[in-house]
Amino acid sequence: MVNGGSLAFGLRCLSCGETYPLDPNLFVGCTACMTEQFQAPLDVTYFYPDSAEGLLPDSPLPGLARYAPLLPPLSEDLSLGEGGTPLVPAPELASWAGLGSELYIKDESRNPTWSHKDRFAYLTISGALEAKAKAVVAGSTGNHGAATAAYAARAGLPCIVLSPLDCPPAVQSFVMAYGAAQLRLSTRAARTIIGEGAHNGRWYPASTFTPTPTGPPYGTEAYKTIAYEIWLQLERRVPTAVFVPTGYAELLYGVWKGFREMRDLELTESAPLMVACEPAALAPLREALAAGVSTATVPPQPTAAYAIAVRVNGYRGIVSIQESNGFSVAVTDEEIEEAQTQLARAGIWAEASAAASLAGLRNATAEDFESEGPVVCISTSSGFKDLGLGDSLAPEAEGTWDGVEEALMRSYGIVL
Repeated sequence: MVNGGSLAFGLRCLSCGETYPLDPNLFVGCTACMTEQFQAPLDVTYFYPDSAEGLLPDSPLPGLARYAPLLPPLSEDLSLGEGGTPLVPAPELASWAGLGSELYIKDESRNPTWSHKDRFAYLTISGALEAKAKAVVAGSTGNHGAATAAYAARAGLPCIVLSPLDCPPAVQSFVMAYGAAQLRLSTRAARTIIGEGAHNGRWYPASTFTPTPTGPPYGTEAYKTIAYEIWLQLERRVPTAVFVPTGYAELLYGVWKGFREMRDLELTESAPLMVACEPAALAPLREALAAGVSTATVPPQPTAAYAIAVRVNGYRGIVSIQESNGFSVAVTDEEIEEAQTQLARAGIWAEASAAASLAGLRNATAEDFESEGPVVCISTSSGFKDLGLGDSLAPEAEGTWDGVEEALMRSYGIVL
């Protein structure tokens, strides 16, 4: 059943402002200002009421249909209980990062397939059903593929996931468990093939395939619900800043739009500055901002944060940073690994890419922002998704008290 409570009515180009009807098939972005070098994404527009009363629920429980008026049309039967993820107070991590105010971790690993992508997949598959798609396809390193496979299975739609050649075996098993057809091939080839099939009506693209990222128009709207939840979980306070692991910046923009929307609806008096946390090896958004251009392309480089390793930035990132007076921060693999360790010590097992937000907070200086209120780092996914998972094995011990005691002391420095 498609939810009829949506206030969405159309699409608008984020760059030139050209308007389009509300159509989930407009996945190549704006055709009015498209060039060979640049494609601008389309943003969902809404008939906002004079009063915001009743638009948001009183509590941030799971289920995105709770926010139906401020989302594109939803297929209610598709929900897997996504959203409602915890906002974890982290005073010890605030101290480690040198933050003199409250710090919270928004732990998106508590979603059905253990990442923020479940929100995106719910709305994208809703769009695919609205478009009467025969099948869906996603190009993914892991999180996006698993989420798309799960929600496609829920919808009864065939799903194809095209993954890079080095996709972790555990992630491959995860994706295929939902009945998806998974193939490994080069990322460049995957983009071309996804586009060919989409233009020929063979399948619905659940991920971007254009040279400059555009993607399905509904999915990014799902990330607004993270902003709504944070506001409710902070007892209707607005964070000073939100640090976000950033690749194509769909998450960054969606969270920003949610806070901007609440401010414009006069539910809040302010909105946070947004901070894009990119791997230092690949930080195209940072380069684009520094050069004052819409997009930048960087050479390929390896990074442990493979889930946010992109060579070209999305235009949504430019809009998010400029509108929020935010900034981009680059983090090295070593800094990410240290942040990942600190998160684990605080009880949150995060993927390397997810830990980029905390690493970015530690890298930010007083010149970047002054924190007078709460700060939020979004941790996007579980450590289960990391490269090399399972390579480290626990030490063996003899099956005696003395053997266990000796092994604990030798390997961990624990003295019983």
